[in-house]
Amino acid sequence: MKSTHRDQTDASARTPKKRNASKIIGYGVLALMLLLAVAVLWNYPKLDLISGFSAKSVASAHFLDGRSVDSISQSDNDIDLVRLARNAVDDAGKAATSTVFGLKERKAVFRPGLGAVLIDDDFDVDAPYEVPHRAQPDLTTPFPYGNAEPKDTVFQNVDYPKLEAAVARAFDKSGPKLKRTRAVLVVYKDHILAEHYAPGFTKKSRILGWSMTKSITATYFGILQKQRKIDVFATAPVAQWQKDDRRKITINDLLHMNSGLAWEEDYTKISDVTKMLFQARDMTVVQAEKEAVAAPDTKWNYSSGTSNLLSGILRKQFSSQQQYLDFWYAALIDRIGMNSMLVETDMSGHFVGSSYAWATTRDWAKFGLLYLHKGKWQRDQVFDPSWVDYVTTPTTGSDGRYGAHFWLNTGGYYKDAPRDMYSANGFQGQRVFIIPSKGLVIVRLGLTEDPAFDFNGFVRDIVASVK
Repeated sequence: MKSTHRDQTDASARTPKKRNASKIIGYGVLALMLLLAVAVLWNYPKLDLISGFSAKSVASAHFLDGRSVDSISQSDNDIDLVRLARNAVDDAGKAATSTVFGLKERKAVFRPGLGAVLIDDDFDVDAPYEVPHRAQPDLTTPFPYGNAEPKDTVFQNVDYPKLEAAVARAFDKSGPKLKRTRAVLVVYKDHILAEHYAPGFTKKSRILGWSMTKSITATYFGILQKQRKIDVFATAPVAQWQKDDRRKITINDLLHMNSGLAWEEDYTKISDVTKMLFQARDMTVVQAEKEAVAAPDTKWNYSSGTSNLLSGILRKQFSSQQQYLDFWYAALIDRIGMNSMLVETDMSGHFVGSSYAWATTRDWAKFGLLYLHKGKWQRDQVFDPSWVDYVTTPTTGSDGRYGAHFWLNTGGYYKDAPRDMYSANGFQGQRVFIIPSKGLVIVRLGLTEDPAFDFNGFVRDIVASVK
């Protein structure tokens, strides 16, 4: 009986503890749910942008580069808030959808020839559309003037062990993924000195250049200028500006990002750029609708909206959509054999000249080589040599960091790199560095910017290996 009484006493003593523990757990779950609800409500206006980014990213990377949804979610979409999205792919329907906590579903559809486009409820997925006519790639001529394997060449003035060590340092080894480099390519005197890819990527992988696309867009103005079909110093042909002071804005001002127009380029919140990329049907008109906050050529303000406005100005140079589509490829992309490159369009059919060019690492390098050779591609002068001087002339107010849709090192931003270096730059550390004094083009593609990736040290060490 004593034993039974003790057991009953112990059991009665334990019961309140269990109940208290259950209450604590219950309160914890409730608190967690409340915190989650607050977080969702706080970020609810952003959910449309988050799921939009995710759906577009998945559709592009999956259908253009053949990568799995899991790999895209764990790499391209491994960004604050964006990682909350849940993604699904419809291979038969060539579409991707994303939601956040089951809310704000967004859809991106893939159209061969035009790439993926993030759509809204009014977009007619069955409507016919035109695609650019593409040239066939040259599979017999070695890189860079064709797509065959490059010839092996050994330069006596290159310290190859030093070069290989510099390239190896650009990549993560075992352990935490900090540098997150996907590809590095070093070209010297038209020959590949070094080429390396992270696991899962190869010389055939198409990789998004993000804002390196801006430098592609600007190049078309150099081409048209050489053809005497456009004057970059003329006022911009934007009808709604003709009744106010904005009529003074020139194409030159737009190319140098100093139009004086209002614009907020902030990817961490709802801003002009995120609303444009993930909500606008026609991205070419968003910047055009902004008011002037400064006189032209007095205030530098980096703007993706400006680059898409320039894409719209390019469209005005052609009498048909087909001519506009074909021009981007015939005048530049296929003309120099960047056959893997595809520039995606928005819902209105305009090329997203700010952000959405995809290409292999070798084809990105070809673009750098075109500039290294001052517009000459073998015997074909694509743009006038003076265009290089134009794009590398610093913009007013940029402290020597920016030219005409290219980034500069004139002011010594990369303190250990040559001052004549300039580059096409993109979000998450996409770079095509052009170094005329060293005859080098260096491509780095990845998912990290400074300081996680030391670009100054990266360029310094590669340059030091070429004596």
